[in-house]
Amino acid sequence: MRGAHAGSIGVRVQSAPRRATKSPRRPAMRARALLFLLVVYATYSHAEKSKFYYMESICKDHFLQRQYRKVDGGVLWSRNERNLDCTVTFQTHSILQRFMLHFDLLQLDCNDHLYVYDGAHATAPPKADLSCRNTKQQVGALFTRSNFVTLKYVTDNWGTDANGFRLVITAVKDPKHGCKEFRCKQREFCVSADLTCDGVDHCADGSDEDTATLCPVQELASSNGGGSGAGAEAGATRLPGNPELPAGPCGAARAGRLRRAA
Repeated sequence: MRGAHAGSIGVRVQSAPRRATKSPRRPAMRARALLFLLVVYATYSHAEKSKFYYMESICKDHFLQRQYRKVDGGVLWSRNERNLDCTVTFQTHSILQRFMLHFDLLQLDCNDHLYVYDGAHATAPPKADLSCRNTKQQVGALFTRSNFVTLKYVTDNWGTDANGFRLVITAVKDPKHGCKEFRCKQREFCVSADLTCDGVDHCADGSDEDTATLCPVQELASSNGGGSGAGAEAGATRLPGNPELPAGPCGAARAGRLRRAA
């Protein structure tokens, strides 16, 4: 019988590499993070102060004219733009809302016309055809029945710097649909709470800018330019940091939110 080999044969067994196991908590954590980001985006993308829009800027680009602009509240400015044939449409965030429009300034040339349409298109007879014969006091507040409003502005090649308008556009809701925002005092409809104390009279009765009960004077001054200077028009929106100059196309304010002073 042959003797066993004195040396033992060594066999190296190479184990298969371990597969990394996915933590069952990772997908859940990612889902929570994504949900959080969506909630934050939805909250801050809707909450907004008044937006500024300028006819001169909007009307330069045909694509910009065709966009529907969703707003809670905004101010549309015009100052002596010539040779315009421009249409712009605004839409509320909810179908339960409609628009209220009122003018801080309305001084059109007799050959210029601002047409207001109750809907998403400049079709059918306009709700209002405004020209030199109309004043802001005479026009008062205009209400749409739908959640769209379309404005068509037509001007000729002549005018003065005094010609133009300053139009406040506000999405309003009847309290019967539930009012979790701010309720205007006289007209008793609801507007976004984010529009209060921003220097723009969205309720058309001053209640959303009431310094006695709602808006601290310092806060209102910060958002609205720090008071009223000599010759300042009552109720007019002012440029932040410049109480004398209205926040129109010739001012320094840019489209977007009213800026607070540092």
